[in-house]
Amino acid sequence: MNLDPRAVADMRINYDQGVLLESDAPADPLDLFTRWFDAARANLPAEAEPNAVALATADPDTGRPSCRIVLVKVIDPRGFCVFTNLESRKADQIARNPWAAMTFWWGQRSVRIEGRMLPVSAAESDAYYNARPIGSRIGAWASPQSRPIPDRKHLEDREQAFRDQFSDNPSPPRPPYWGGLRLVPDTIEFWQGRPSRLHDRLRYSRSINLEALDDAAAHGPWTMERLAP
Repeated sequence: MNLDPRAVADMRINYDQGVLLESDAPADPLDLFTRWFDAARANLPAEAEPNAVALATADPDTGRPSCRIVLVKVIDPRGFCVFTNLESRKADQIARNPWAAMTFWWGQRSVRIEGRMLPVSAAESDAYYNARPIGSRIGAWASPQSRPIPDRKHLEDREQAFRDQFSDNPSPPRPPYWGGLRLVPDTIEFWQGRPSRLHDRLRYSRSINLEALDDAAAHGPWTMERLAP
């Protein structure tokens, strides 16, 4: 290993975002999230994928966490939705321990979201699946996500087999093991870089009605507080 021991330690940039004050923050964190998300879409290169998010889950038996980058595909008052193989490692952990966290990173801004995840309706999963490119729909059938496979050819052979199976069907059905999972937030924290590492952090929190997780109107009001950086 030839990496200079100071090469990582000396990496730093100047954070120079404007001040994030409580007086400028809306009562609903989703309004601030929308403002920041729109700015990220406008200012970041397309390959940065502003909807990419680190999704953290934990094994309920061992407590061991795991984290991966996924793409959020629906953002609305109910929460933040991703679509995945429901037999994958993350989906299995979520099914047994629904507490999860997401982190968006946009250079000098970041948003952390915590809460419970729950499956979306079959109709919502169908709608998103049918809007995907045909290759992605076939890929959902072909990939036994998170399971060991012998080699790349095995995956390519499975893809071809499903392409052949659905060759006469321009709209293949959604696999029964594929669908959406929505993070219903009870905590949303906004981080904005400032000079001298005196960053701004505003955290919103609310109580959640566990009997009506999918109903944004059923939850408690948001409260906001500042955290030390």
